[in-house]
Amino acid sequence: MKPTEKWRDAMRHKLISDEGEKLKPYRCPAGKWTIGVGRNIEDNGISTATSRQMLDEDIDTAISAACNIFTEEYFQTIHPLRQQAIINMLFNLGETRFRKFEHTIALIKMGDWKAAKVAATKSLWYTQVKARGDRVVSLFDLKDTYPS
Repeated sequence: MKPTEKWRDAMRHKLISDEGEKLKPYRCPAGKWTIGVGRNIEDNGISTATSRQMLDEDIDTAISAACNIFTEEYFQTIHPLRQQAIINMLFNLGETRFRKFEHTIALIKMGDWKAAKVAATKSLWYTQVKARGDRVVSLFDLKDTYPS
């Protein structure tokens, strides 16, 4: 069966009405972890397409946070690999916890990447994420002549 868009829309409305829609995981009456409109993620998981959509939304959230913290104009002047390091940290920490890296943020704003790298390595985050921390902060220490 290939449902029409009208049929699918009607089905969506009925299921949302019957199941409800929750945007954070919860346990359904059967005790299974569920999200959205009755999606049993414990047994069914999610598709790769859904995972990538969620990833893209989270990357966009991190980019928006970076532009708020550093200003969009300044963030656009940062080397793309350094941008990726900042986005990686924001993705992992979230904006609220990333903003606690006041010294690192100030050093980035001054363009003192070597000192920003050192400051980031002295954080609990760096200790907790182990090899990821090394990979991320190594991007801070690029040579200014590094090609784009």
